[in-house]
Amino acid sequence: MSQPKTWFAHPHVRVDPEVLGGSPYIDGSRVPVRRLWAWHQGGVTVETLLRRYPQLGPAKVLDGLAFAYDNQEQIEADLARERELLKPGMGGQGPSEQQRLFADEPGATPGSSRRRR
Repeated sequence: MSQPKTWFAHPHVRVDPEVLGGSPYIDGSRVPVRRLWAWHQGGVTVETLLRRYPQLGPAKVLDGLAFAYDNQEQIEADLARERELLKPGMGGQGPSEQQRLFADEPGATPGSSRRRR
């Protein structure tokens, strides 16, 4: 499934087909914007996101969220793609491919970083 067009540029967000399967991510990291968006939409505060990802700092976290607000269709499509890939019996791609595409930090497994702090 192809990603919808990005409508607004943001200095701390990158989209590269060779990184995280083309998912928007925070520059200098492997943190997908969809992860920040999903947690924030679920009620997680910016302060909690900053504690979870202290290496990003406020500018990158806030820019990631601003990118998501500006490009909601793209982020929602990215979340839908993640859900589809993580379905049991999806076939095609094994766990290592899922980890490569959707892990938000080295060594993470899909869903392992979804807990709230």
